Amino acid sequence: MSESEWRLRAPANLVSKRAVLLWTLRAAIFWVVVVAAEAVALLVIDGAPRWLRVTLVAAAVIGVVHTAVMPRWRYRVHRWETTADAVFTRSGWVSQEWRLAPISRIQTVDTARGPLQQLLKLSTITVTTASAQGPVKIENLDADVAARVVEELAATTQATPGDAT
Repeated sequence: MSESEWRLRAPANLVSKRAVLLWTLRAAIFWVVVVAAEAVALLVIDGAPRWLRVTLVAAAVIGVVHTAVMPRWRYRVHRWETTADAVFTRSGWVSQEWRLAPISRIQTVDTARGPLQQLLKLSTITVTTASAQGPVKIENLDADVAARVVEELAATTQATPGDAT
């Protein structure tokens, strides 16, 4: 692989479109819990302070905006790509992280599926390398795509010379 191909670049593939629904559900669940806790406090506390009402309204507004904006923004940012030489990822939404893991440095390739991911038929691939930065994750791929990528990476890493350290 030439030197110019090793530079960090926008990976070619987007995550599954169902990732938007996953991120929306996670955000909605979080903000419903926060707003409900504040609402219960308002109902239970006699003469609740005014700031509690203000924080309830602020949390509700921030929650709606966060739930509406964040998932679509993340979908535009999150990308991944595997080649015969490396795994490329870009993730985040406010803070973005670009990662490149040479195939010769890969030690393990795993998949994980949380409850919401299982419901939406999504998977996360974790590529563990000898890097101090920790594993490279490709989150929220269609489960069948993730299975295919894991098989391809396993075959490629077995055929690649190197000590994975």
